Amino acid sequence: MHEQSQPPAAHAAPFRLVVTSATDVGRRRSVNEDSAYASERLIAVADGMGGHAHGEVASEIVVRALAEAEQRILGGNSALAELSEVGIRVVARIDERVVADENLRGTGSTMTALCFDGKEFVLAHIGDSRAYVVREGQLRPLTRDHTFVQTLVDEGRMSEEMAATHPRRSMLVRALQSGAEATADLGAFDVRAGDRYLVCSDGLTDVVPDETIHQVLGMTEPVDAVARQLIELANEAGGPDNITVVIADVYPGNGATE
Repeated sequence: MHEQSQPPAAHAAPFRLVVTSATDVGRRRSVNEDSAYASERLIAVADGMGGHAHGEVASEIVVRALAEAEQRILGGNSALAELSEVGIRVVARIDERVVADENLRGTGSTMTALCFDGKEFVLAHIGDSRAYVVREGQLRPLTRDHTFVQTLVDEGRMSEEMAATHPRRSMLVRALQSGAEATADLGAFDVRAGDRYLVCSDGLTDVVPDETIHQVLGMTEPVDAVARQLIELANEAGGPDNITVVIADVYPGNGATE
């Protein structure tokens, strides 16, 4: 398991982040196809798919593209515009890799990214990795899974309870994949001091209920301890998949008025 804590940046902003990331291969996989990104400005999880088609290649492409986008955002570009282009760049790069190596055909990745501008988060999401916020003791999801069973839930043809245990619950209908459209959900969310944000792969959410995730995120421990606890819970539940979490706590910044 890898953890990385980032000190807050010293700039005049209403809020600042304290961030950590952790990842684990789980108990049934031999390769970790997840990738994470955790900085003072951008947090993200990419869950590679494809198995023998080397999903870790696709998730690493996502993280590199996000790092490049962060640099352009720091240079003054719009976070919304940059994140909306990341998926297009990722798919183009996956296509290039597939042309060079047929063994990569079928590879792809999810992407759930939150970019912080000091006042709000801009979201880009595709696939079934997830983002949550705990605010004033309440857990709120910020993303909707792009899966076959979630489509059935949205259409009223399946209950949330049935979807949680359905054998095809991880079947994606949208992802960053060779030959596919890179259409991500985009949005923006206000930030408040005291918020705790979680971005994670489905290696956590498939085996640890939201209620338990809420309880752990509600702990007063530092983010690195909370991240370790979530990884441990997923492994205790069988660890059938790679598990990756990125957690960000929001504090008043040196530009806050309160």
